[in-house]
Amino acid sequence: MYQWLIDWIRMASLVARVGREHQRYDGNFRLVSGCIPYKVAGDGEGFNSDWQHKLKVLMVSSPNRNDLVFPKGGWEDDETAEEAASREALEEAGVRGILKKNILGIWEFRSKTREKACCLKGGCRGYMYALEVTEELDNWPEQGDRSRKWYTSTPGEANEKGFWLHIHV
Repeated sequence: MYQWLIDWIRMASLVARVGREHQRYDGNFRLVSGCIPYKVAGDGEGFNSDWQHKLKVLMVSSPNRNDLVFPKGGWEDDETAEEAASREALEEAGVRGILKKNILGIWEFRSKTREKACCLKGGCRGYMYALEVTEELDNWPEQGDRSRKWYTSTPGEANEKGFWLHIHV
């Protein structure tokens, strides 16, 4: 009966963090953390040879650019890399789940706004995890700036969309 009130209170507590005053750095690298949200669509038959057709990954649109990315963002000084990855999934994609503790990879890259600059600023070191999605929210902090879409991992769709090329882990 009061579910709308419960939903409203939950949404009011979801606010995306902004600013970089609490960001972690390692030398000239800004530390970021993210995840590859996934789910296994299924019929309850378990993980068999048809897994590529059952595995889905969630990607989000990047604000002000026409590309799809996995949720990632600044790792702040009051959280672990794992907590930052889970927070970014909630803020950018509106999903919660079980973060796998084994890191998928660490990569270094230049931020899109500084990728052509010849200076030390703009370097990032990213830590990427897998997130098994257990909940998709109807409303989330950055939904006004981002859309989300599930993709299968089949080679045909991956080549058609070209999104696997954006994974640097």
